[in-house]
Amino acid sequence: MSKDRKVTIEVVDILEAGTCNYGHKKGELFNYPEDRGKICAAAFNVIYPYALGIRMGASFPWEEDPKSVTICCPDYKNPVVFKITREDTKQYKDMVS
Repeated sequence: MSKDRKVTIEVVDILEAGTCNYGHKKGELFNYPEDRGKICAAAFNVIYPYALGIRMGASFPWEEDPKSVTICCPDYKNPVVFKITREDTKQYKDMVS
């Protein structure tokens, strides 16, 4: 069932100095799990449990949108902010309705 959900990971901000040593830029968009190798390994280590959870249907009580979560990478000098979002495909919506 999780394959019927599209998950995207977007770079929504880069705090402090505004530059990422890995080269991520604000506005970059990745598909999960297909593009996981294109994301900084340190950032992906933080992203992974949330991306997997979102893909499997989880929601996070501190988020307004139950289909997304926003998190930061561990670089304290230039934290990259990622937004992970789930979109149910038409096939999934048809299965559950």
